[in-house]
Amino acid sequence: MELLSKAVPVTMLIFVVSSMLAVGLSLGVTQILDPLRNLKLVSLALIANFILIPIAAFGTARLLRLDEPLGVALILLGTAAGAPFLPLLARLSKGNIAFSVALMVLLMIVSVGYLPLVLPFLVKGVSVDPLKIAKSLVLLMMLPLAMGLVVKARFSNMAAKIQPPLNRIASLTLMLLIGLLLVTNIQNVISLFGTRGILASIVFLAVSTAVGWLMGGVEATTKTVMALGTAQRNIAAALVVGGQNFTDPRVVVMVVVVAIVGLLLLMPLARFFGAKAETAASSAPEVVQAEQKVARGAGR
Repeated sequence: MELLSKAVPVTMLIFVVSSMLAVGLSLGVTQILDPLRNLKLVSLALIANFILIPIAAFGTARLLRLDEPLGVALILLGTAAGAPFLPLLARLSKGNIAFSVALMVLLMIVSVGYLPLVLPFLVKGVSVDPLKIAKSLVLLMMLPLAMGLVVKARFSNMAAKIQPPLNRIASLTLMLLIGLLLVTNIQNVISLFGTRGILASIVFLAVSTAVGWLMGGVEATTKTVMALGTAQRNIAAALVVGGQNFTDPRVVVMVVVVAIVGLLLLMPLARFFGAKAETAASSAPEVVQAEQKVARGAGR
């Protein structure tokens, strides 16, 4: 079990770096920046992730009367946005991948400044070091993404060859990561039975998904990304803050459990969105043909 526990951070590292590299190799800088020009959508994303979701976390903890450590963990997750899993979830859901990257980067940057300002008001005795959070996010996510963008811009043929294998590596390591988290944390998961911690995780994720969907604009490809991106919280940032500020291990345990529940729920949801998008795309020509037949019939 100890060996498997040591494999978790290694698997996480491979997943994050490979997925960020793959995203960078598949997109151009302008493609990532273009979605941010939609000020209405950006504003809705910020309101959803930094106002409504913290309120949802606080409300869920109060409504279910969670023990203080579990409630604290939920609030940490509610205030930490910008998850590295979002581009992969966007790809599975056939969503707007460029928007998913733009949203992820935006939420990560805002989270670094937001957490130190807001958390002390929501949770007593918390001091947040933004440099530690920023360091992990920059090294593990922003740097590989930037490297991929540079290779894409200068060596597009090489990027096209490297990107598919990296996508496969990212998908495989994510599956492995879910399995490792389940196996190595099974006792932690069991320990939350009877505490309403798992129920709180499900409720929080469901509310977050609904908020993201409702705030995602009118296009299906952005609504799915916003739903998945709002529900998938920044686990790394929450673990950094939880590990630094709390001696009660249940805070970190709850963060890990929400991460596991989130992956188990959001992966199938992303595939459901993707299947729905494929069905809509395949039926579109038939709809056009039917409309043309109706038009021809009316013209006779």
